[in-house]
Amino acid sequence: MPDISVDDLRNQLKKEIIEPVYVLYGAEAFLRDRASSTIVNRSFQPTDLRDFNYDEFSLNDRQGIGAAITAADQLPMMSLKRVVRVNDIRVAATANRDTLKESDEEVLARYLANPSDSTTLVLVADELNGNRKLTKLFKKHAVTVEFNRLDNADLPAWIRRTAQDLDTRFDDRAIRRLIDLVGPNLQRLSNEIAKLSAAALPSKVVVYELVEDLVASSHELENFALTDAIVSGRGRQALAAMKKILDDGAEPVALLGLISYNFRRLLMAKEMMEQGRERQQVASILKMRYRDQEDFLAAARRIDRKRLLGFFDQLRATDLAIKTSVGGGPAGSRMQIEMLVCEIVGAMQKN
Repeated sequence: MPDISVDDLRNQLKKEIIEPVYVLYGAEAFLRDRASSTIVNRSFQPTDLRDFNYDEFSLNDRQGIGAAITAADQLPMMSLKRVVRVNDIRVAATANRDTLKESDEEVLARYLANPSDSTTLVLVADELNGNRKLTKLFKKHAVTVEFNRLDNADLPAWIRRTAQDLDTRFDDRAIRRLIDLVGPNLQRLSNEIAKLSAAALPSKVVVYELVEDLVASSHELENFALTDAIVSGRGRQALAAMKKILDDGAEPVALLGLISYNFRRLLMAKEMMEQGRERQQVASILKMRYRDQEDFLAAARRIDRKRLLGFFDQLRATDLAIKTSVGGGPAGSRMQIEMLVCEIVGAMQKN
């Protein structure tokens, strides 16, 4: 059977139409996982003993799909329905990346051909290659729904609908500003919409000024994550944060400026602490949230001043390399930043 759309699934669930087997897949994990939870919740009645009739499995574990099918074949206990959810399904272009194996096809095909009418089986796939036999098996016997990432043109309608569910309305300027600050991250958008809806009482209308006051820029959060990882000597997290910022379109020179700015703050904080200044005075130059200050101040106390000054020589050398042929264009500029971050993190770890 063909895929049904996300809207069709939403309408069916509102009408309490529950199918025996669902396969939810696609790149938009937030919507996919939320739909999975909605199906699970709608499958139960208020009087059902959910704890005795709900099983959840991960194909990252050793049990495999067989244990989930065994659970799906069981009759419910003091409930109209049993619900089984299977997460972390991957049917990739090449079998070596699969979590659902071809050897599972027989047991899966037998169940899908005649699913239990007292069970809702929800299969959640991170990857589902359309050319594989297992995928074709799903599409033949189950209700399959693909969750694609929303583009910027789709986000305003999604924000309005999400706010409406909270009995709140966003004006157009507020929606545009929220998208500017957060981007297409639906998990964070959902959290921010809930926060703004609560703050909009009693009018229940979210305006531009409220978004501006309460929502932090995603870029600011990412920049702080990079700084925090560097000064704490956490190499893996620093490289991941740096990759995210560069992948989102930041120029290497601009990122270098950010790192330089934060090391100037680190040097200023260290000098003020060595002069015996009060914490409140030191914190005033950091311009960061109170709960984020301690790690930064701890790094300033820990690092050797001479070594810290040496970082500025590295920053200048990297800046020169990026702005000349040594950097080797965009790829070379990125490599220069990566090398710099690795060297600084390594030095921070030695303190």
